[in-house]
Amino acid sequence: MVALSTISSGSPSSSSGSSNIFHRAFGTSLYGSQWSREPIPKYEMPNNEMPAGAAYQLIKEELELDGRPALNLASFVTTFMEEEAEKLMMENMNKNMIDYEEYPMTVELQNRVVNMLGRLFHAPVSDHQPAIGVSTVGSSEAIILSTLAMKRKWQIRRQREGKSTEKPNLVMGSNVQVCWEKAVKYLEIEPKYVFCSETQMFMNPDEAVKLVDENTIGCVAILGSTYTGHYEDVKFLNDLLLPINKKNGWEVPIHVDAASGGFVAPFIAPDLQWDFKLPLVASINASGHKYGLVMPGVGWALWRSKEYLPEDLVFHVNYLGSDQATFTLNFSKGASQVIAQYYIMIRLGKAGFKAIMENLQETAIYLSQQLQSMGFEILSSENPSKGLPLVAFRLVSGKAPRFFDEFDIAARLRERGWILPAYSMAPHAEKVKLLRVVVREDFSRNRAELLLNDLHHTLDFLKSQDEKSMQTRRNATKSCPSNKIPGVLHYLVHSSTDAQQPMKTATDNVAAGTSSSPRDEKIAWNEINANEMIHHVSRLKTTGPC
Repeated sequence: MVALSTISSGSPSSSSGSSNIFHRAFGTSLYGSQWSREPIPKYEMPNNEMPAGAAYQLIKEELELDGRPALNLASFVTTFMEEEAEKLMMENMNKNMIDYEEYPMTVELQNRVVNMLGRLFHAPVSDHQPAIGVSTVGSSEAIILSTLAMKRKWQIRRQREGKSTEKPNLVMGSNVQVCWEKAVKYLEIEPKYVFCSETQMFMNPDEAVKLVDENTIGCVAILGSTYTGHYEDVKFLNDLLLPINKKNGWEVPIHVDAASGGFVAPFIAPDLQWDFKLPLVASINASGHKYGLVMPGVGWALWRSKEYLPEDLVFHVNYLGSDQATFTLNFSKGASQVIAQYYIMIRLGKAGFKAIMENLQETAIYLSQQLQSMGFEILSSENPSKGLPLVAFRLVSGKAPRFFDEFDIAARLRERGWILPAYSMAPHAEKVKLLRVVVREDFSRNRAELLLNDLHHTLDFLKSQDEKSMQTRRNATKSCPSNKIPGVLHYLVHSSTDAQQPMKTATDNVAAGTSSSPRDEKIAWNEINANEMIHHVSRLKTTGPC
């Protein structure tokens, strides 16, 4: 309970009001004061101040209605850091990362991380040839920057050859994270999607290269699909593209979206070829706040060499006291996460990362085996060379009627505090419903057993329900006030026709399975509760995991 013995030095506009406030505050707790019985300001700034303790406690009470991050098995985002790391972050949270002149050592730490990652990803670096890269607020920014660099490099080459720079396109699987949809829309690039199927839930390189033409600025390969955790075959894509480029005189590169896998594969799948070892890999993004083990948000964008980051995209400013080169979407950002990333890199080293990732993989394998024994079908891979330490699974159709699905399981587990995403697969495989558990650093074997125990009880309960009972539960969930989505999310979901309808392009009529049309994100709104709504909102082009 917060005692209100310390009051802000500022005074309300009325002296009598001031006396009244101070009189009410002294000698009582928050719950004996006026701030407990009055509504908290919501949409308009109040005229008068309140004690710091009161503001803190009132906001804390509201935030307690959020889910617990440790039980949020939908998210890849780091939810645990050591006390020493948190201390470093708190000590440096008032530093602006962009102020190079004022905070030279902070910039030095950023450069060290870039070079560590460059070497980890086998970039052609040396003592005289540093790695080329930048820190970002996450992989979304890193991806947009990398896409911009690919587009600009393609434009420069086309202009040099006297060819048109209209209609650039980017080839990628339909299972890409929503930030890729943002990138192509914001940068006016035509997306060419390799659609998934019920038997192929991630990008097939054979189909990808069929979409490549002279206007292709690059091909995207994902090292850790959001849906099932699979690593797409970057080496196979590289080997298929090499002769196509040579035959046609093209220079189509590969960008690897290693948002999740970039901090996993190097340590537990060191022989996997996916990075700058492959000649066509031009750029890589990685999320420090995912398996990079840093609290959000920090990401990294790296390029093979300077030639893949056109100089005219790099801005130089000197109004902060020195000449500074900058290639970011934003300007000011906190330095804490970058400092924390450096802490993690030197604190754990390769051996520490390897130990953690091996533990996560073992937990994922254990969870997969237990789920299989319960009758679920596992859609992810247990092979560390083929996927992330996560478990994607679904119900198996049986002879006996079943009145519940994956969404009902997620809703029931939510009552116990667990947040499991239930969702449909990527376009052309939408009939597949699945659940996913992301095994993060703080998801121990013990926590996995607790989840399995609750899942057993959930299945027993749902199996005991008839069709009418299940429909009643769904209706109750939909009508619950806490499931209403206010403000901008409500507007985006219910008011944006663009968000609910697929865009149409001139290339919609490409052969089935490799259509270049943006994907159909139609949603059966009457079937989803608040948890699923949040998932679907995150899949729409208008929102921002990365």
